[in-house]
Amino acid sequence: MARHLITSAIPYINGIKHLGNLVGSQLPADLYARYQRGRGHEVLFLCATDEHGTPAELAAKKAGKPVAEYCAEMHQVQAAIARGFRLSFDHFGRSSSPQNHTLTQHFAGKLADNDLIREVSESQVYSNTDGRFLPDRYIEGTCPNCGYDKARGDQCENCTKQLDPTDLIEPRSAISGSTDLEVRETKHLYLMQAGMRGQLNDWIDSKQDWPLLTTSIARKWLNDGDGLQDRGITRDLDWGIPVKRGDADWPGMEGKVFYVWFDAPIEYIACAGEWAEAHGLDDAAWQRWWRTDKGADDVRYTQFMGKDNVPFHTLSFPATILGSGEPWKLVDYIKSFNYLNYDGGQFSTSQGRGVFMDQALDILPPDYWRWWLLSHAPESSDSEFTWENFQVSVNKDLADVLGNFVSRVTKFCRSKFGESVPEAGEFGPDEHALIDSITARVRTYEQHMEAMDVRKSAAELRGIWVAGNEYLQSVAPWTTFKTDPDRAAAQIRLALNLVRLYAVLSAPFVPDAAADMLAAMQTDDDSWPDDVPAALGMLTPGHAFTVPEVAFAKITDEQREEWQARFSGVRA
Repeated sequence: MARHLITSAIPYINGIKHLGNLVGSQLPADLYARYQRGRGHEVLFLCATDEHGTPAELAAKKAGKPVAEYCAEMHQVQAAIARGFRLSFDHFGRSSSPQNHTLTQHFAGKLADNDLIREVSESQVYSNTDGRFLPDRYIEGTCPNCGYDKARGDQCENCTKQLDPTDLIEPRSAISGSTDLEVRETKHLYLMQAGMRGQLNDWIDSKQDWPLLTTSIARKWLNDGDGLQDRGITRDLDWGIPVKRGDADWPGMEGKVFYVWFDAPIEYIACAGEWAEAHGLDDAAWQRWWRTDKGADDVRYTQFMGKDNVPFHTLSFPATILGSGEPWKLVDYIKSFNYLNYDGGQFSTSQGRGVFMDQALDILPPDYWRWWLLSHAPESSDSEFTWENFQVSVNKDLADVLGNFVSRVTKFCRSKFGESVPEAGEFGPDEHALIDSITARVRTYEQHMEAMDVRKSAAELRGIWVAGNEYLQSVAPWTTFKTDPDRAAAQIRLALNLVRLYAVLSAPFVPDAAADMLAAMQTDDDSWPDDVPAALGMLTPGHAFTVPEVAFAKITDEQREEWQARFSGVRA
């Protein structure tokens, strides 16, 4: 039994995420976690809400609530939506937790002890109206590159050009809208990661199995232009983890907090501490996942994220861990994704464009979304959600192939043999050929799942479903029954066992449908088919079953047209 530590990029607290966020990290991470659990391995699957930084403060202000209250409420909202999509986190934590406060301050202290923190005086925009320094994202203005009038002080969302606040035309405070801004001196702490460039480069070079998307982004940040730069890890904000050197005050840093991109990845570790506490476990329970001196040497750690998060997870977070000089577990594999676009444009949380996770669940059950998103995951390039493609894929794959197979088999058996697995007949060449084919396909499916090739896994799973349908069409038990009922009984016995097999194999993708199939087969045996021929004999003659409700209703043209109009790109 292997041990798998799995994390997905932690979503910002500032509102409900869209489908692009879901497929870029949490959903494929859940697929992998469910698969590894299904294979009998020990899994710790962690995620959390990212609650510090500019977006949290701005969202709280917009909602008219204290930021701590806003974050607590939105954490509950995001947790409920995650459950709605059947995301099987072992713990869904919060970056504002006491555990993350302690660990972030601990890492900062260790980095300082190892001469990897320097104090820098820098110029920063100060708003006289707001009475505070404004971090880059708190400053809006017109982009000098493309003319977009809502560009932020760190980056233009429209053209993606990296900016400094002083580059903006007619800059204003994102808090108050005031243009009464001036540049003042302030002090901040910087992580001296530039000096670790060689160490980080060697570490990334050692990851020969990583996706090209991951390593190409990491190497670009390491080597392009002036290469990897030291990076500020503090901010002049009210909300966040207070700057401390371990548990000691940090002279000159009073009133400052750690930068969200310093503390957010540390929450992966802190979240394990939150998990242990929530289950009444001691520190050893979580340390065996994260400390190589406490048992984490045999852990396989996999991260899932969108490509915009790759630089922080391949460079800054590893620099923090390596720079601490302590035996923390480093990531073994980073599965990164491109972007999912929406109907000819981009999903955008800030602009309210696209289908958001709560809206999706209001329309259809989670399996519909899980299947489409995973089978169209943006792995090798960006992919695009269109309502037409969604309708076609759901209707063909889920309704016509998987759902139709289950319905035909169970209804036919009930009508001819009753609601139990028929006993008569022996398997012939057609059955043995199907078993051989399914065996080979299951092994291929496993290879794709182990490699985290999401789309290939979905395609192979669909192929396994199709094989059952093609077998039914070929042997036609409804015709065979007229002349050789015993042979038809054997065909249906195999087909009923295929239903149970499909439930086990499909559970990582469509967990609700899988549970319904197992329930219909009146079994809770969801053991993985290491021996496929044996698995296809698990439901023995006389085993009772029930005919399930229609698993997947087809999406009509009228529904598609209605949703296309309702979600034209801007959330009310």
